[in-house]
Amino acid sequence: MQPAYVEYYCPRELEEAVELFQRLKQENKEPMYWSGGTEILTLGRLNIDTPGSIIDIKKIPETMVLEKTAKFLTIGSSIPLTTLEEENSFPLLTEVSGEVADRTARNKITIGGNICGKIFYREAVLPFLLADSHVLIADSQGRKEVPINELTLEEGQLLVSIRTDVAFLQLPFMAQKIRMQWETGYPLITGAAINASGQIRTAFSGLCPFPFRSSAMENELNRSEVSIENRIERAFEHVPEPILEDIEGSKEYRLFVLRNLLMDFLLELEGA
Repeated sequence: MQPAYVEYYCPRELEEAVELFQRLKQENKEPMYWSGGTEILTLGRLNIDTPGSIIDIKKIPETMVLEKTAKFLTIGSSIPLTTLEEENSFPLLTEVSGEVADRTARNKITIGGNICGKIFYREAVLPFLLADSHVLIADSQGRKEVPINELTLEEGQLLVSIRTDVAFLQLPFMAQKIRMQWETGYPLITGAAINASGQIRTAFSGLCPFPFRSSAMENELNRSEVSIENRIERAFEHVPEPILEDIEGSKEYRLFVLRNLLMDFLLELEGA
């Protein structure tokens, strides 16, 4: 349940936001950054997250940037998923994020909120993992840029934006979301793949308690001298642990779905 009283702040600058977080933390006011707010509301109803204060970051210009240059696509963390669908500069991202919840929810869900959320699916990160994107992070020490596969936010750090090389935006791709329940329910597994310079890259959400891309799996999948079936078997030796087992599906069923996804990706994209 959300508390009856929550302090609200709306800074206009990154430095103001991160300094505000630290001050509120010291005052035991349990601060949280807020952009779309859908996850905060959901987890609050479950008594998992109950902030005492929220810091709305949507008025900070760097978090609202959506810019494509000759070299890079930069997406601010507060951009809603539906805005990205309509703009469609990154078709694979459109394909993956367009399957998150329903359109009404996606009007509120932001790209940063999905990537940094506590709900483990976080499928909107998959295209960025495949594209070797970089993220800009702000904290009390300043700003820094890191590869997205190294993104681990510590308390008080704020995801500002994601930068992607335009060379990845129009590559051949395939994405599938497998559900066990209703059309907009949580996924069992979401998979995405691209063909980059003849090499298949794959990333997955819902198989493990975290989204992932495995270079060891990709090395096996791209051994063109080996049959597809054998490549998939060898790739399975490098699947991260643990494998999820919950109401959405068993460990065994998830691995069965993964096998079919890998087969589909290789048949569709190899040679593309």
